[in-house]
Amino acid sequence: MFQMISGSALIVTMADKTKSTKPANKTPPKSPADPAKERAAKRLSYESNSSHEGAMAAELSALEETFRKFAIHGDTRATGKEMHGKNWSKLCKDCHVIDGKNVTITDVDIVFSKIKGKSSRTITFDQFKEALQELSKKRFKDQSNEEAVQEIHKLIEGKAPIISGVTKTISSPTVSRLTDTTKFTGSHKERFDPSGKGRGKAGREDLVDASGYVPGYKHAGTYDHKVQGSNPSSHGC
Repeated sequence: MFQMISGSALIVTMADKTKSTKPANKTPPKSPADPAKERAAKRLSYESNSSHEGAMAAELSALEETFRKFAIHGDTRATGKEMHGKNWSKLCKDCHVIDGKNVTITDVDIVFSKIKGKSSRTITFDQFKEALQELSKKRFKDQSNEEAVQEIHKLIEGKAPIISGVTKTISSPTVSRLTDTTKFTGSHKERFDPSGKGRGKAGREDLVDASGYVPGYKHAGTYDHKVQGSNPSSHGC
């Protein structure tokens, strides 16, 4: 009897411990998400990021914008953060930093080699400003250092690379021979007069000559003149 009671008590005690160790789920059920609210939240987040990027772009100075435009000119792999010597020379030429008197292309090359690192082939924007400061002393000799820097910045700010070099027609002996009307033969020759001007319809179709003269006759039209000249009535007698 004691054993049975003890066994029953043991079973009840283990069941109570099992119930007490199981945590109660007090978290309220999650309500279904509202798709419209999620889309609105994403849109607000995107607009916030876009406005931040726009603010960063607006912080770029006009000088740095010009630097980036010239830095990527002619190079699809360029990032706009570094500039090669070729584009540096083009910037100085297009923006009229080179005037041929105080600043020459040689001066521009010397300053670039001086500013860039020994093992580098490009300059950064900060080095670019240093190079302009060097050139400003030569370009605007009569002004103070600060004024000279401001003036050379004005030459560059807001500018973009000038795309020049219109395709020129290359004269070819073959083309000249094919377009020389004096060397045309057959029906093609009849389409042009001796000066090379097209004859229009007369050069494309066989028109009937009703003048009474043989085609190609050199004295065509002189008969009527002779007849009128030999008629006495034509002299008013």
